[in-house]
Amino acid sequence: MTKIHITHAISIGEDELQEKFVRSSGPGGQNVNKVSSAVQLRFNVVQSPSLPEYVKLKIINSGDSRLTKEGEIVIIAESFRTQEANRKDAVGRLKEIIRKAAFVPKKRIPTRPTLGAKKRRLESKAKCGTIKKSRSGKINLD
Repeated sequence: MTKIHITHAISIGEDELQEKFVRSSGPGGQNVNKVSSAVQLRFNVVQSPSLPEYVKLKIINSGDSRLTKEGEIVIIAESFRTQEANRKDAVGRLKEIIRKAAFVPKKRIPTRPTLGAKKRRLESKAKCGTIKKSRSGKINLD
């Protein structure tokens, strides 16, 4: 059984994927009506033993139109003329969906301004205030 590596921690077995080859509406020339080159790839997110729970929940709650009510992702790839190229395209798109769900953003640690930055800010404010005061229309003729 071969594994499909998604991230350094997540990989799924090829036995978890269901492939069905159908006729493509895309390019194919004379073979378009004879050869089933499009790939319909199905992956059951809910029953997958390879995915962590947080990834499953993120995918299910994503609202992706390719997700069925049973929790299966259905990807149809028909951009290329060969089954193998369409298969690689479908697997690549599945990898991307799982990678996006597995991404956990780094927690931001708020920083505080330095003492020098505070002083510069206050000096700048004072300078702006004196400039504005000097703009008043009062003329002193003493």
